[in-house]
Amino acid sequence: MKKLLSVLLALTLATTLFACGQKQATNTTAETTAAATEAPQVFKVGGIGPITGGAAVYGQAVQNGIKIAIDEINANGGFNGYQVEYHFADDEHDAEKAVNAYNSLKDWGMQLLIGTTTSSPCLAVADKTVADNMFQITPSGSAVDCTANPNVFRMCFSDPDQGIASAQYIDSHNLAKKVGIIYDASDVYSTGIYEKFVQEAAGKNFEVVAEEQFTADSKTDFTTQLTKLKAANADLVFLPFYYSEAALVLNQAKQMGYAPTFFGCDGMDGILTLENFDKSLAEGLMLLTPFSADATDDLTVNFVGEYQKRHGEIPNQFAADSYDCAYALKLAIEKANVTPASSVSDICNAVKSAMTSITLKGLTGDSISWKSNGEPNKTPKAVVIKDGAYVLAN
Repeated sequence: MKKLLSVLLALTLATTLFACGQKQATNTTAETTAAATEAPQVFKVGGIGPITGGAAVYGQAVQNGIKIAIDEINANGGFNGYQVEYHFADDEHDAEKAVNAYNSLKDWGMQLLIGTTTSSPCLAVADKTVADNMFQITPSGSAVDCTANPNVFRMCFSDPDQGIASAQYIDSHNLAKKVGIIYDASDVYSTGIYEKFVQEAAGKNFEVVAEEQFTADSKTDFTTQLTKLKAANADLVFLPFYYSEAALVLNQAKQMGYAPTFFGCDGMDGILTLENFDKSLAEGLMLLTPFSADATDDLTVNFVGEYQKRHGEIPNQFAADSYDCAYALKLAIEKANVTPASSVSDICNAVKSAMTSITLKGLTGDSISWKSNGEPNKTPKAVVIKDGAYVLAN
């Protein structure tokens, strides 16, 4: 009996140990499978900009441009073989709301940011991305300090670069002898361009004969400024601010019989899509831009065609800049060979290093490269509005 009990006890113990071993092996396999399932299999790219409010034309264009690029990229294998999820958040061109949008995208799982669209929100969000060491590329945040942090790059020209390039273009193309300026003294974008324009104008073949300002509290009536410019015989008026105020300037100038050449920068882009705007007022208006929708290269033709198909309008440079941002991310991620499983910080470190060694053939430049300070190298262009459309200037 004792022998029988010993045999039964041994069998029971062996069975128990075998079952425990099987259970442990099963749990280990399940845990490994769960861990593999939880590892990120897609890159999550966020975007921020105004899709409602007074600057909505810019944000909507950026949102649309990124979407077209991401759809193309996913159809061709994604970023480094991984698909890309994309989500865009509205900031209404407000710094506080931009930070809220950023926090919302972080909760969603954002790993890289294309944004923000305008400068003041971009400055606010850049303080957050540097703290998180998240890579950020802004398509159109042009204020100098937008790229002050080492994790932030940009696709557009900075405000000073726009001011310098505008003065050089006006001079090299003999567009004027006497130049008048109206600028927004309450806006970092406008003042940044204005200051560098005036500095660069010194010694050029034109003279700055009048410099008039307005602020956010006085941006509806420009008759005083226009009267002074007209009295100074300014044959070209430089308008380094946004299209909504520029539309009022053009209308009031016509009412007073003043018809100089008007010249703006990237903030002017979008004036033709302004609701209830008389496009004839913009006839002959020129603006500095890196993108011309009437270009005949295949990349531009295909992009413009797809944009028109989706949205029923011609894309502006904001759409083009954001499209190029998405492709710059693709090049940098593949150059760095990072995957979605990498941490946000590791992705940032790898991508910002790779950005200085890639060259993008994009919509806004045939050979775009970046300096370590986040600034792009590309050639500016100018367009003129003819018959209600942008045409590449000679």
